[in-house]
Amino acid sequence: MRRAFWRKQLSVFSHLNSVKSVSFSSIPRTYLFAATTFIALLVLATLEIACGGGSKGIGPSPVQTPVPTGQPTFSHVVLVVEENHSYSEVIGNSAMPYLNSLASQYGLATRYYANAHPSLPNYLMLTTGLTETLDNEFNGVIRDDNVVRELVNAGKSWKAYQESIPSPGYLGMDSGVYVRHHNPFAYLSDVQDPAQAGNIVPFTQFAADLANNNLPQFSFITPNLNDDAHDGSSAAADSWLTNNIGPFLTSSSFQNGGLLVITFDEGNEADIDHGGGHVATVIVSSKSKPNFQSTNVYFHQSTLRLVLAASGVRTFPGLAGNAPDMTEFFAGQ
Repeated sequence: MRRAFWRKQLSVFSHLNSVKSVSFSSIPRTYLFAATTFIALLVLATLEIACGGGSKGIGPSPVQTPVPTGQPTFSHVVLVVEENHSYSEVIGNSAMPYLNSLASQYGLATRYYANAHPSLPNYLMLTTGLTETLDNEFNGVIRDDNVVRELVNAGKSWKAYQESIPSPGYLGMDSGVYVRHHNPFAYLSDVQDPAQAGNIVPFTQFAADLANNNLPQFSFITPNLNDDAHDGSSAAADSWLTNNIGPFLTSSSFQNGGLLVITFDEGNEADIDHGGGHVATVIVSSKSKPNFQSTNVYFHQSTLRLVLAASGVRTFPGLAGNAPDMTEFFAGQ
């Protein structure tokens, strides 16, 4: 599947290469960034094939841009991933007052784009720094460097809170309103052993961990299909955030060093801007610049870089190694 994908991408690149007399000064910076990202993906894909078709996987990105000195660290980093809505369907939507209140009070990335369609490659970009596959039915094991490996190597804790998952440590297929392709940790080689798989838990555990001051360093939260705006309404998703994420923001865990990132995996199916569509991403912390709106271009690999850098990790998987830092969202930057 992956080699076929790269053959397709190389054919597109060859077609673009046949166009003559292109002036780079006339190309918008956003397109140049997309082109360099594409070339980096080709390099990483070549490295993977050289390692035996991914049997050993890719280690940390060969290009590691140093983290800015002004990047703050946090004791608890929480990432919530919502579903299938483009920026214009979220920001300014009266059915989502809570998320819009966070966007206006804290930080909003106004030019943030998903990497691809459908869902799974975006979830994998948020955890491995690579899209890995364009198939939601992918059922392989991914051995590339990833967020779990980097956190564990740095001595940091993590949990994936999956709403409606059948049981702790579940690595199986879809079950009711839980879908596996919204749980990227189920594909990682690092999580196949029971010790790490046990960090995949039902979302009900989040409230208990919060109440007991037992949140891990990094929390990845996936609402179920009814609550993430995939099958349910935008209003239902916003109400879920109010009831389930709101308590985190009023807790000492957040007030004394917490970071919350809320993003959408991809835009709606018709939105192919920059590959996966223009999506809303909100950065919330006590260290955030108030009422801040960024106009810089970001993709999911920057969020992966942010959650690791904010956890004190300094090596990053895949494209996160040289993705643009999101340090501008924090006071003093």
